[in-house]
Amino acid sequence: MSRVAILLKAAPILYSGKHGRVAHECIIDLRAIKDACGITVEDVAKRLMDYGFHAPTVSFPVPGTMMIEPTESENRAEIDRFCDAMIHIRAEIAEIEAGRADREDNLLKHAPHTHELLIADQWNRPYGRREAFFPHPSIDRDKYWPPVARVDNVAGDRNLVCTCPPMSEYEAAS
Repeated sequence: MSRVAILLKAAPILYSGKHGRVAHECIIDLRAIKDACGITVEDVAKRLMDYGFHAPTVSFPVPGTMMIEPTESENRAEIDRFCDAMIHIRAEIAEIEAGRADREDNLLKHAPHTHELLIADQWNRPYGRREAFFPHPSIDRDKYWPPVARVDNVAGDRNLVCTCPPMSEYEAAS
């Protein structure tokens, strides 16, 4: 069975054609996972960063989904790597669904994991550092490190901080 076929069993794709194909983007539906165990689309998007992927567009155009747009710029090996990451993340979610991982204190709720956490003297998570930082062999040699750990997106959206110079500097320059 191909990686894409396995992924389709793990996470439904919205708006596919009669032969299961999508256009230049696909929308992965994670709403049932949130209902089952509390893992949100944001949790999955941030966990993808631990696998070396930029977090995808979330909750657009459908709340609780991720929009993936690989077909215009990624080769087959990269698409396969993405499928492997999503399949592995789905297995991590299954651990939560089965009660083998805590609903709040788990790999996905703490993602992304930064290099500062890796080198810290203390580690008080219920999972190992290898699981957190190197969850798949494909990133053992070429690891992207997220510059910051999880942030509260809603607080950031509601409390903007402008770092622009004051308007008077622009007026003086003209």
